[in-house]
Amino acid sequence: MPNLRERQRQRDVAKSMRKVRKQIKSNRKPKRARRKDWAAMDFDDVDDLYELDYPRRERIMPRGERERRQEIESAVLSALAGQEDDDDQETTPLDNVPGQQGVVIEVSSNLCRVALNGRSLLCSVRGSLSAERTGFTNVVAVGDRVIVSANGSSQGVVEAVLPRQSMLSRASTFSDGCRMQDMHRQQIIVANVDHLLIVASWRAPVLWPELIDRYLIAAERNGIPPTICVNKVDLAEDMEACRAELQPYLDLGHRAIFTSALTGKGIDKLINLLHGRTTVLAGMSGVGKSSLLMAIQPNLKLEAKTVSEHSGEGRHTTSQVSMSELEMGGFVVDTPGIRDLALKGLRRADVAPFYPEIVAAARCRFSNCTHLHEPGCAVKAAVRRGNVSATRYHNYKRICGSLAA
Repeated sequence: MPNLRERQRQRDVAKSMRKVRKQIKSNRKPKRARRKDWAAMDFDDVDDLYELDYPRRERIMPRGERERRQEIESAVLSALAGQEDDDDQETTPLDNVPGQQGVVIEVSSNLCRVALNGRSLLCSVRGSLSAERTGFTNVVAVGDRVIVSANGSSQGVVEAVLPRQSMLSRASTFSDGCRMQDMHRQQIIVANVDHLLIVASWRAPVLWPELIDRYLIAAERNGIPPTICVNKVDLAEDMEACRAELQPYLDLGHRAIFTSALTGKGIDKLINLLHGRTTVLAGMSGVGKSSLLMAIQPNLKLEAKTVSEHSGEGRHTTSQVSMSELEMGGFVVDTPGIRDLALKGLRRADVAPFYPEIVAAARCRFSNCTHLHEPGCAVKAAVRRGNVSATRYHNYKRICGSLAA
């Protein structure tokens, strides 16, 4: 995976090439209509033709134009290669953007709220910033480090978005007014976090292991260390049953804690996990994310709601992503309940590497076995013997079934 410097260099190259092509296009003069009477042409017109190096006969592209463009592109690439940062002095194009650096703590439509030097600014986003070619639907996300120019004591404009160190995204959500070009893009949920807290509940709503697996895959793809938090253990008749349900994850080395926002169980361990880190909480609605945060710091003033008596599912309490600072040090990002985390860009063949126990058991009859329906599959035999968790294998099949072949 390329480092930040390499990714910034690639963006610089792409941006410079777009400027070159735009300049070439803007300098191109209108195509003249074909004339039969060359003697009737003005000498100024003839000089213009020679200046642009147009030949006497009609061509699709002027003679030498392709070579000229290739020379310009080579010159741009050479210039950018000569601007590589050295260890003693680091410069980027963003160094020339006027303003102060802040952190986006809330995003709503085309506005965002930025924490800047102990104050909060409501900011618009500079119109020249576009997500069109980024593969994402949103220009800024909560957690983004941005450069802001202040218009007053409480308002400003986002002038630039600094490179992201990490991000968590999902497939774009659509409405009746969505554009066709956004159908295959992603929505950034949060950026620049260093910890993912996957919050599930033992009851109300019931534990959903498949969603845990989806978040674990998303965390690994984005390089974000995860922790599994099973909340509402006060509703468990037997704590050993809770631990047994999480044992396949513990055997794989995943960290898991058991909490209850009602009784305070496990809150001390949760505080130690969140201290000094930027953590995003993710999970279904109703699992108690907001309640856990208020158990840690009551003055966060987050709203908590109960589970629906009719559906048994959680009600949406958090309507949008927001970041809060913890008094003990660190930040937490609360997200709306996501019932399904789409794994954008993955295909069925890409899923198995995220299941190390399946990879270890894959001594199948066919080398390209998908471990779904082929005869002589060693993974299915391992599931029958109990060497591979039946729950995890069920999750694997469900996730594969939701992806393209």
